[in-house]
Amino acid sequence: MKRLTVSLLMLGGLLVSLQAAGAASIDSAYTKILLDSCPLIEAGDEEEGTFGGAWQCPGYKGEGVYVAEGDLRMFVSFGPDAANEPAAGQTLPNFNTVNETLEWRLRGGVPFATILRWFPSLDEGSKTGSVLIVTQLQPGGGTCQIARIDAQANKNANDLARQAADTMAGSFDCTQQPQIIGNPGILY
Repeated sequence: MKRLTVSLLMLGGLLVSLQAAGAASIDSAYTKILLDSCPLIEAGDEEEGTFGGAWQCPGYKGEGVYVAEGDLRMFVSFGPDAANEPAAGQTLPNFNTVNETLEWRLRGGVPFATILRWFPSLDEGSKTGSVLIVTQLQPGGGTCQIARIDAQANKNANDLARQAADTMAGSFDCTQQPQIIGNPGILY
């Protein structure tokens, strides 16, 4: 009986430990994308003028952040082979730039998604929109944009982006288009 009690206590302790590990807390960390400080890994195409270059920037705990500009549009990807991930070919249809602050979503201290604000042009003037793009981090072909949120059409855009990251990242099929979350605004 004593052995059974000890065994049950050990089993109970193991189950509690496994539940705690499975329910690892989700946190955020922030890094900056400062292209002037990032090594240029591919120079722009001066002849045609459509490719502005590609940079390799440091991210959370050294995670690679690939940033490229082509035809006045930005492309951002992540990981050890970031330039070859689906995210490296994804952008918004309008001319755009990206914000320098990058939010990393962490589960148990490990990054699983990012949230980055993009500024698409709205007309031929200087007016821009504001879109949060959520990217899942799965090296080996699974790093791609999974959600887009118009930050001007949704008061709770940051919350929507975090919720999308926390619930969709890791299971999103990169052959699909990113989901538009909340009021579509300019993303219709």
